Amino acid sequence: MEKIFTDHAPRPAGHYSQAFVHEGLIFVSGQLPIDPKTDETCTGSIENQTERALKNVEAILSAAGSRLDQVLKVTVFVADISLWPRVNAVYARVFGSHKPARVVVPVKELHYGCLVEIDAIAIVS
Repeated sequence: MEKIFTDHAPRPAGHYSQAFVHEGLIFVSGQLPIDPKTDETCTGSIENQTERALKNVEAILSAAGSRLDQVLKVTVFVADISLWPRVNAVYARVFGSHKPARVVVPVKELHYGCLVEIDAIAIVS
């Protein structure tokens, strides 16, 4: 197993790693909309939060030698399911024609009061 870390995504705030690579797969931990440069947490609209969380996933994938178009599966946790259409619009724009398998999980709340958290499994490019 290879542990992945990049300064271009938020530092883990608990007992976990940003990602691991094992047998050609990258397992990215759930990413909240935290700006790694400023440590600002969960700021702005749900669209801004979704984009930030996906940028964090993308940065970790890049550090592991992969890209968004190599993602196999995504889990999206959303704190208010009524926000889903707006989350999905950003998700679709960011992923473009690539459509990985996906699970959407409505939750009561997320850490720091964030509205979205996203994890991913991808292949090494």
